[in-house]
Amino acid sequence: MLIPCFACESRFRPDEYFRACHDYNRGMDLVAWTCPRCGNRDELRVLPGELGFGYPRRGRFDVCDRVRVPGLRRRRQDLRLDISLDEEVWRVPTRLRRLAGAR
Repeated sequence: MLIPCFACESRFRPDEYFRACHDYNRGMDLVAWTCPRCGNRDELRVLPGELGFGYPRRGRFDVCDRVRVPGLRRRRQDLRLDISLDEEVWRVPTRLRRLAGAR
């Protein structure tokens, strides 16, 4: 199973792909991913058995493309998203954002 980068068309094994996930936006349920080869940054939604790629639009995220990843599972935690496949688990932390005007 290889997962593609849509920018440079490189393909990654799940471990390499999910280790490159670095920020979970719990409000939008999105994971930020940066390609280890070309540096392109994508936002994606981790769904049971697949990854959803798309664009934020009108306060939502519209999934346009899907990549099947059989056995992929997700579990939302308070400050992270746990992604699991087979026996592997990758934890994507939520980056805490400061409120406007907060000091």
